[in-house]
Amino acid sequence: MEPAAHMRWDKDGFLKPDGPPGWDSRRDETLAQNCPFSPRAADETEIARSRFPAARHDDEKIGRFMAAWVGHVAEAPFREQGSSGGMVSWVAAELLRTGAVDGVAHVAAEDPASGHFFRYCISRSPDEVGRGAKSRYYPVELSGVLREIRAVPGRYAIVGVPCFIKAIHLLRRSDELIRDRVTHTLGLFCGHMKSAHMIESFAWQLGAEMRRVRSLDYRRKDPYRPANWYRTQLELVDGRSAAGDWWNLADGDWGAGFFQNPACDFCDDVVAETADIAFGDAWVEPYSSDGRGTNVVVARSSEMARLIERGIAERTLSLSPVDAGFVERTQAAGLRHRRDGLAYRLTWGRRGIRPRKRVLPRAELPLRRKLVYRMRAAIARWSHLMFRFARSARLHRLYLLWARSVLHLYQALTWSRGRMGSLLDRALPPPER
Repeated sequence: MEPAAHMRWDKDGFLKPDGPPGWDSRRDETLAQNCPFSPRAADETEIARSRFPAARHDDEKIGRFMAAWVGHVAEAPFREQGSSGGMVSWVAAELLRTGAVDGVAHVAAEDPASGHFFRYCISRSPDEVGRGAKSRYYPVELSGVLREIRAVPGRYAIVGVPCFIKAIHLLRRSDELIRDRVTHTLGLFCGHMKSAHMIESFAWQLGAEMRRVRSLDYRRKDPYRPANWYRTQLELVDGRSAAGDWWNLADGDWGAGFFQNPACDFCDDVVAETADIAFGDAWVEPYSSDGRGTNVVVARSSEMARLIERGIAERTLSLSPVDAGFVERTQAAGLRHRRDGLAYRLTWGRRGIRPRKRVLPRAELPLRRKLVYRMRAAIARWSHLMFRFARSARLHRLYLLWARSVLHLYQALTWSRGRMGSLLDRALPPPER
């Protein structure tokens, strides 16, 4: 790999690798074996099979695992501080408390004067882990914490979305030092990642100047509102705040794909299949209506299963066992997009490297479902283009008018909303929810 390469922000608000002229056109077998999206790298099934040979369960969509649960942390303040049930922070803190690891790499808030709102850092005490509580739908990268892990001996856990955890395990295969020092991985269920520009769009709509935004909470928790009623809150430098519900924002429908990273359309891992333990939101009733937040937890290694079982026995965790089918139902929409949707997207013509995924190209889908996937891809692509134009021309309303118009069409197509949705239902059967 190119030693002089580094990560930089691109025009669409994503972190991309950059280096000397021509470096990215040279063939590099090391890069091919370590990039989580490379067709030459081991896939999630292969990695999980080698990492979890003793797993009690092997499910096509959830992967290999020892046990799964639904619930929350009973010990304060983990649930209160988190976006969901507090399980990610509790496990990270417990690994530190018991001495299983010396540091936990996770995403925490950063001073926006640095040019970004969040970054990876390493916490070395349970109290520090609290800085990383809450969901962060923002581009980040691992190079800084990997440098620290190389420089400072010890045992480390890394918290990340599925592609980040896969990348770590690919690196562990070829790098003995990282293999010895990164001993635990905590995975986060993932629908897709967003551009940094989403924050700016939210600021436009909430009447806040971007340069005056000091911090933000993507999912402001309210125990009196359902957990799936997302509300974002911006804290401003003058002490004021600006907040709004996602459903009132022009681009606040997560599934529509506004500001989505293009790579996410070629990922087939929703539930962090290569992580020692993985966490998601329990998006089924009655849990999705519980504003206090509820996690679904999948322990893949026997060590993580024992840690969870000990927490249940000591009553610091309030968890009930569930099976693979329950976990699948909590992530039904994401899994459908990464299985049926990905199979369909693989039939589309494209330039460059052809992805090698665990699903085969397949176009045999109902027409309306195909239109949903086509529209999501178009929204993802055009949201970046329209935002850039509106930003450079200082025509914020133009982007918002476009976003509201396409959102109206998307929700009619996907959810049969409004008069347009009723007309579509007469012509085409509604798609599977």
